[in-house]
Amino acid sequence: MKFGYTLFGVRPTEYGEVARRAEAAGFESIWMPEHLVFPTEMPSTYPYSETGQPPVYPGSPLYDAWVTLAFIAASTERIRLGTHVYILPLRHPLVTARAFTTLDQLSQGRAILGIGVGWLADEFHFVGESFSNRGKRTDEIIELLRKLWTEKIVHHDGEFYELGPLRFEPKPVQKPYPPIEVGGTTNPAVRRAARLGDGWLATGALELDELGARIKEIEALRREAGRDGPFEISMGNRLTLDVDSVRRYADVGVTRLMLGPPFPEDGKFSLKYLTDFIDRCGDEVISKL
Repeated sequence: MKFGYTLFGVRPTEYGEVARRAEAAGFESIWMPEHLVFPTEMPSTYPYSETGQPPVYPGSPLYDAWVTLAFIAASTERIRLGTHVYILPLRHPLVTARAFTTLDQLSQGRAILGIGVGWLADEFHFVGESFSNRGKRTDEIIELLRKLWTEKIVHHDGEFYELGPLRFEPKPVQKPYPPIEVGGTTNPAVRRAARLGDGWLATGALELDELGARIKEIEALRREAGRDGPFEISMGNRLTLDVDSVRRYADVGVTRLMLGPPFPEDGKFSLKYLTDFIDRCGDEVISKL
């Protein structure tokens, strides 16, 4: 089992210290949430809560994922650097490819592109992108990114993007290309992960039996598509920190658990609160597996 640490609740001035502590505790990866901008009022369209309200508010501070992860790369040596999740159809694929490749180069091949299609229509409206076709554009962008990362002369003539012939250099450090892991638990997200992704980032409070059923569905879809390469199954959950709980997730096919501390009673994610949780993960779980 691999363990990822989520950066929710961490202050920017503490990113480096938290990342170094997670690396020392045995975490395999660290994950940055991502949004571009919020409207002044949040619609009740968030798909992973009963109320439709997200765990953020319009005034929540937002930081660029690539700048943040590059800073963390310079503060660490081994821990992998992922987005959970980057809203792929919100930007032009050339912009995403350049930013991600830069991170992969600077970190010497530690970057993971965790992607989603987005749920907040206002973000798409603000940047002039279509919200209604974001799923289809995401599928095409995944294909185009891999072309940019592997082909010497790139030419792409798709439904939404027409590029080339062009050169895209340098290529990422990871060969043949960096992993693209797909987030979401909706039916389209699960199908996209199976058909096009190198992993699935499960989102929301899935019960263990429901999670196991989704994993079996992904495995069947991958066989149907003739895909048999490496594939990560990541689950983020506030699970009980003990070895038996971890083994139950492993038994249903999870390969990475995304851990984060419970919401503090006083509402303050102090550095000590965060590092104490990280140390407990290392001492009570990671070191025993």
